[in-house]
Amino acid sequence: MLIVMKLRAEREDIDRVKERISKLGFTPHEIPGEQRLAIGITGNQGKLDPEMFLNLPGVVEAIPVSKPFKLVSRDVKAENTVVRVDGEPIGARELAVIAGPCSVESRQQIIDVAFALKSQGVKFLRGGAYKPRTSPYSFQGLKDEALQYLKDAKDATGLRIVTEVKDTETLPIVAECADILQVGARNMQNYSLLEALGDIRKPVLLKRGLAATIEELLMAAEYILNGGNYNVILCERGIRTFEPATRNTLDLNAIPIIKKLSHLPVIVDPSHGIGVWDGVMAMSLAAIAAGADGLIVEVHQDPAMALSDGYQSLKPAKMKRLLDKLEQLAPIMDRTFTPAHAGAEALP
Repeated sequence: MLIVMKLRAEREDIDRVKERISKLGFTPHEIPGEQRLAIGITGNQGKLDPEMFLNLPGVVEAIPVSKPFKLVSRDVKAENTVVRVDGEPIGARELAVIAGPCSVESRQQIIDVAFALKSQGVKFLRGGAYKPRTSPYSFQGLKDEALQYLKDAKDATGLRIVTEVKDTETLPIVAECADILQVGARNMQNYSLLEALGDIRKPVLLKRGLAATIEELLMAAEYILNGGNYNVILCERGIRTFEPATRNTLDLNAIPIIKKLSHLPVIVDPSHGIGVWDGVMAMSLAAIAAGADGLIVEVHQDPAMALSDGYQSLKPAKMKRLLDKLEQLAPIMDRTFTPAHAGAEALP
């Protein structure tokens, strides 16, 4: 159920509603919006009687929410959520671009690519430290050492750091480094991890599972919001189908459907989505045309020598061409994007 408060409801009225919800054994969630403040209720197994709340001061409406996902639903919040990461928005009119190598391989590697991306106008640096891989014999990442290198890259360039967290044990140390905590496709339904992320007030980038439905993705996000962390960014990264010509099938259908169902921002991972570098630009532009709020793209100085996912990584020069195309496309989609041009910071 959603309790809609008067536009300028007094704090004591809001607290009174939350207290009643808590006394009933449920959890209240304040959801501020542009036009109203609402209080979502979770934890109830059946329908609630609206009369329990309509007689309270400051209450305008008590609206049943029929969808299994409550807090991520547009029934609860009609306006788009904008997640702010150290001042930079994801989900606003400005398109967000996250870029960097699949794995941090050395200090020099991540700092060099960070400067290259900074010079192109990218504001978010991705890099894997802990790498859950299909094979136990594949490169698993430099772990704590890589986290230090990511911190060094941030200190040198000011880029916000996006890196994957793979379990609850390493969550605290990864959270110290990351500005955005990435949940990989294999962990989308790691419920212990999702619950732990609900307790951390840092943005979370939640990737869709390998064969997950849209509803399952939204339900996974619901775990995080239900824990009190409302800073969730959804990521479409391709799903497994019968087609072997590409690594995955990038489900661009999902973008308008998710946007219709949920207020959370949606970004797309074209690198994993298609799995071959020369298809990344086409899928990137298609994703923005479909309504995505941004991209997460794998970039490596020497993809042939990359320790993971080199075949789907762009070189910095190709990334610049993509960003130039993105600048041309953005106004058509009523978005903005301004890559760095003349006067950009020189590479070291």
